[in-house]
Amino acid sequence: MTLSPNPASTANALALTSIRLYQRYLSPYKGFRCACAALHGGESCSAAVSRIIRSQGLRAGRKDIAAQFRSCRAAHDAILRGAPLAGGVRPQAGMQGVFCCGPIPIPFRCG
Repeated sequence: MTLSPNPASTANALALTSIRLYQRYLSPYKGFRCACAALHGGESCSAAVSRIIRSQGLRAGRKDIAAQFRSCRAAHDAILRGAPLAGGVRPQAGMQGVFCCGPIPIPFRCG
């Protein structure tokens, strides 16, 4: 008898692998930084979502994941209004592109 894989653990593994690939191959070259990390310091959205998935799973953690993206959107808006970044650095005039979700559609409502 063969056991079929658990869909939840498969989805979790796929999500975590996708995040790792993004962090390694795309994020260093995209030219902007996560708004939450830029504004508050600490972990980026990809690191936070990865942590949530590891601790709660993708399905159980979906509310916390959505909250992370809402927080990133709020940080993005604050940066555009001129809020000082982590370490007291002032954003440059016209600073754009720091909202993690940007033009990429995600399955969460962000604002």
